Amino acid sequence: MKVGAGAYTYELVENFAKMPEGETIGMVSRVTTDSQNRLYIFQRKDPAVLIFDTNGKFLSSWGAGLFKRAHGFKIVNDVVYLTDQADNVAQIYTLDGKLLKQLGTRGQHSDTGCTDWQILPLRAAGPFNHPTELIPSPSGDLYVTDGYRNCRVHRFNKDGELIQSWGQPGKTAPSDFHLPHTLVIAPDGTLYVSDRANRRVQIFTPDGQFKGMWTGMGGPNDMALDKNGIFYLDEQATETSKAAISVRDGNGTVLARWEVAPSHGMGIDTLGNIYVGVTKLGRVDKYVRM
Repeated sequence: MKVGAGAYTYELVENFAKMPEGETIGMVSRVTTDSQNRLYIFQRKDPAVLIFDTNGKFLSSWGAGLFKRAHGFKIVNDVVYLTDQADNVAQIYTLDGKLLKQLGTRGQHSDTGCTDWQILPLRAAGPFNHPTELIPSPSGDLYVTDGYRNCRVHRFNKDGELIQSWGQPGKTAPSDFHLPHTLVIAPDGTLYVSDRANRRVQIFTPDGQFKGMWTGMGGPNDMALDKNGIFYLDEQATETSKAAISVRDGNGTVLARWEVAPSHGMGIDTLGNIYVGVTKLGRVDKYVRM
C-alpha cells in the first residue's frame, strides 16, 4: 500500500520487526534508529530495548528490570537518551546498554500538586515529575520535557547541572504547557516542543525564549527532524480526524499526511524511511521512502 504525496511517498511494510519464534513485542513506547539504520524499540515489557537489523531481523536486547515505565528514547550520534516516566529519571546509555549518566533521583517527584496527567498541574516545579523526553543540543546542553505531571522544559549542562527551567500550566498562551511530550532540536539550537494535550508545537530559542508555534494538528506524540530540515510528526486522533503521520517543512506546512493505527512512537532512518510503533498491537510498521 502506498501513502503520502509527491516527494514524500512511501510503501507500507506492516509488522516489519520480527521477534524470534514464540516471543512477542509488548506495548511500544518509542522507535528509533542508529547510524547503521538498526532499529531500536523501547517497550513496556522486559527486556525493554529490542534491536533489529535493516531487514527487521532480531539482533539483541537489553534493559531487563531497569525501567518502571518506558517512555522517551532517542539516539543522537549513536548515544541513547531515554526517560523512565514513572521512576522519574532521564538517563544516557551506550547502544548496548551501559549507563553513562542519570538526571534525577529514582522515585523522587517534584511537587506540582498533580496526580492525574489529564488535569493541569496546580503549579510548575523543578525536575522531575514524570519526565517524557531527553535530547542533547548541538551545544552539549541537555533538555528534558517534564510533562505527565509537570509543565516544563528543563535545561542542563553536559555535566547534568540544571541551568534553567521554563513553562507554566495553561492551555493557550506562549510557554503554557499541558503535557510537553517530546522535542527535537535543530542544528542552530532551536527547540521544537510537542505540547501534546494542547495540540500544538511550540518553538523556543536555546535559552527558552518563545519564537512561535504550529497549531491545527492532533496532539503530537512524537517528532523527528531529518538532515534536510524536514519534520515528521506522529499525531493523535482528534474529534474529526484519525491518528496520522505528517511530514512538514520548516514552517510547519504539511507536505504529506496519512492515517495510521494509534501510535506513541515514530522514528526515521538515514534513507528517509519512517518507522511507527503501533502501541497496543505490539508491532512496528515501516514506511519505505519511494
